[in-house]
Amino acid sequence: MNPHAPLAKIKLLNPEFPNKSTGIINGESSGLLNWNDIAYPQMYDLYQTLLGNFWKAQEINMQDDIKQWDMLNATEKDVFLRINTQLASLDSLQTPTMTQVMDYVTDSSFKAIFAVIAQQEAVHNESYSYILSSLVPLSEQKTRFNQAKSDPIVQRRNHLILQAYECFRENPTPQHLFQLAVNSINLEGIYFYAGFAFFYHLARQQKMLKTSTMISYIQRDEMQHAYFIAQFIRILLTENPELNHRENIEYVYRAIGQAVELEKEWAAFILRDIKGIDLDEYDGYTEYLANKRLRQLGLENLYEDRSNPMPWIQVFSDEMMNGTKSDFFEQKSRTYAKVSQSNGFDEL
Repeated sequence: MNPHAPLAKIKLLNPEFPNKSTGIINGESSGLLNWNDIAYPQMYDLYQTLLGNFWKAQEINMQDDIKQWDMLNATEKDVFLRINTQLASLDSLQTPTMTQVMDYVTDSSFKAIFAVIAQQEAVHNESYSYILSSLVPLSEQKTRFNQAKSDPIVQRRNHLILQAYECFRENPTPQHLFQLAVNSINLEGIYFYAGFAFFYHLARQQKMLKTSTMISYIQRDEMQHAYFIAQFIRILLTENPELNHRENIEYVYRAIGQAVELEKEWAAFILRDIKGIDLDEYDGYTEYLANKRLRQLGLENLYEDRSNPMPWIQVFSDEMMNGTKSDFFEQKSRTYAKVSQSNGFDEL
């Protein structure tokens, strides 16, 4: 396989090929999906886990947060709205990108998971709009979305992701698919957490708890998406050794390192006036997340190995999930903290 040769769009039906795909790209597959006859059976577990996470923004009654909104100070309101629309701008990229990837992936089980991810990202995007519509008028919402588009720090962050995504859109090669996948991990596995930290920080003070509940659902989804993409990359490199070389491993470290620095820059800006969040601690947390993403890829840590320096982010989100929403993991023992790779749940 030439990693720089354009991938062909997959035909909807290829009756002459087997139902079990011979590769996730450039393979032979009929296009028919029989979940009992797939190349990577663990993908069915992951698919089921994603389905078990299904939720809608309207399930969450925002009345308590509406009452509390005017109790926030001006700085908290400003940061709340800036983070909300910045996160929405990131999720806006994911649905069309995951949908496009489906056109070039041979394995129908992977197509199905990308379809679920695309749908969940659409729900995330809607949820941010739902929060905004509960709290501020449409004119303010429009202003804040325009602010997210023009903010230079947000633009720098987005450029790292957009560069890889647009390269694949313009020239869908295996190499560009690999780079897209790495930057999808950056987006879902690193970029969201300054925002998550802010919302959980409010929740620690018993503020805007309904928003934090919704954020905990989004966080759970994003963790699963990042895990799946990591598995996708590992399989892509295993099946296509032409992609599995030193330059691409260096690309992973470089791209994740860039994302970490951009996330630190954003956190230093957006959280600088929020009392109770230690920015040095958050820098360590971002490096901690990056190490986790690299280990999911089967790679060594980029940063000093450490335990979670902000455990309240994990603990509070777990309480939210377990207290308000039945999910796949509630059927398991609560001591089931580190589980098998087949279901993909990776604790924070």
